[in-house]
Amino acid sequence: MGYNDGMEFLEKVRGTIGKYGMLSPGDLVMVALSGGPDSVCLLSALHRMREEFSLSINAVYIDHGLRPSEVPGEIRFCAELCASLEIPFSTKSIDVAAHVREVGINKQEAARELRYRALQEVAVSAGARRVAVGHTADDQAETLLMRLFRGAGPAGLSGIPPVRQNIIRPLIEVERDEIEDFLAAEGRGYVIDSSNLRDKYTRNRIRHFVLPAARAINADLVRTLARTAAIFREEERYFEALVTKTLMKLVCRKTDTAVELFLAPMEAMDMVLLRRTVRRAIDATEGLRGVGFIHVEEITGLIKEGKAGDRIHLPHGLRVIKGYATLLITVDTPERLGEYILSGPGEVVLHEASLVLHCTLSSLPEGREGAYGDGRRSVLLDAAKASFPLLVRARRPGDFFYPLGFGKRKKLQDFFVDKKVHRDQRDTVPLLVKDGEIVWVAGYRADERYRIAKGTIRVLQCEIKQQKC
Repeated sequence: MGYNDGMEFLEKVRGTIGKYGMLSPGDLVMVALSGGPDSVCLLSALHRMREEFSLSINAVYIDHGLRPSEVPGEIRFCAELCASLEIPFSTKSIDVAAHVREVGINKQEAARELRYRALQEVAVSAGARRVAVGHTADDQAETLLMRLFRGAGPAGLSGIPPVRQNIIRPLIEVERDEIEDFLAAEGRGYVIDSSNLRDKYTRNRIRHFVLPAARAINADLVRTLARTAAIFREEERYFEALVTKTLMKLVCRKTDTAVELFLAPMEAMDMVLLRRTVRRAIDATEGLRGVGFIHVEEITGLIKEGKAGDRIHLPHGLRVIKGYATLLITVDTPERLGEYILSGPGEVVLHEASLVLHCTLSSLPEGREGAYGDGRRSVLLDAAKASFPLLVRARRPGDFFYPLGFGKRKKLQDFFVDKKVHRDQRDTVPLLVKDGEIVWVAGYRADERYRIAKGTIRVLQCEIKQQKC
């Protein structure tokens, strides 16, 4: 496709802007300018349309600190282009390598995260209402294929949104060859980022090998994939409203690094809605990252089939723990249970374990000799032997006890291993202790020495429950 004066191209871009409500009269737009063909085309197109939209335009170059030999030339090119168009130009540096080390994500993800953060900072500083970036229909097709190969669900396959908050993408419906034709018609040069030529990056391999091969099957492939992404986005809007209502009823507790959800409704939930709800809960929590479709499947499997106390470990330190009444998704460092004194009957909140320990005294009912509760969530003990005061604490080196029914002494460490209690859970298992002896490993097993037996008169009943949010 060729453009003599660029009017047909501009009409197409104008249609995209109108369809998605990207601009309002009088907007100040901050254009992300790298010097590559897409961003140069974006700047030139907006400059051509500035009067009809009453636009003010600024441009910024983001230096990622990754290509020091090329950056000065790119900045010089961008500055000269902006000067010729009388557009204010600035630069901003980000340290992608440091962010990779600090957060533990890959370089491309780190660059993207910091780039958008920097663009927002520059936009706020300049008073710009919109940030324009140069994604094209080809980028849309590449993104859809990347996510398909990685194993994304419908949300991931909806691709790059034309508008997200104040980020706009006026070129999202034009293809790369159309951009090159427009730049030729405009007489605009551009620079080439050498990293776009390296086939070690997945996107580049898709761009250089997969798309050309697929075009042999469907010459209109880019437009077809862009249309597919648009269909997914329409369906996502419907489901998003449903998920929002669902999640509002599920959140028990939320911080920047953790989210706790009520479990019972999720256990009965249809898988289609459950996947989306789990995904949204994670996305809405800052600090939870690196979760793909396969990880969401692991989490839903834990919800549907796991037992209380089961957990899974996902990338970047993410842990998902199924409790009795809630599901915790967190990157927080595992806590250690504090020490609590029980001076008499009553209850104590074990904050670190999100549990409540409740103890009552009563006479031994007739026929209850030998009873001991379920040993996990409740236990019946001889009150004369397990007399107050009692201590609740975490494990200590050298701890041992006599597990009920086992018949001999056992190291607590070995007991935890046999019961497959994960290492990061062991420091929050409450131990009920009398004069240094373990009476009950709460949630697992009582000690043989403190069981109800012949001659027991009074009974101490202890029960642990999930702390209510």
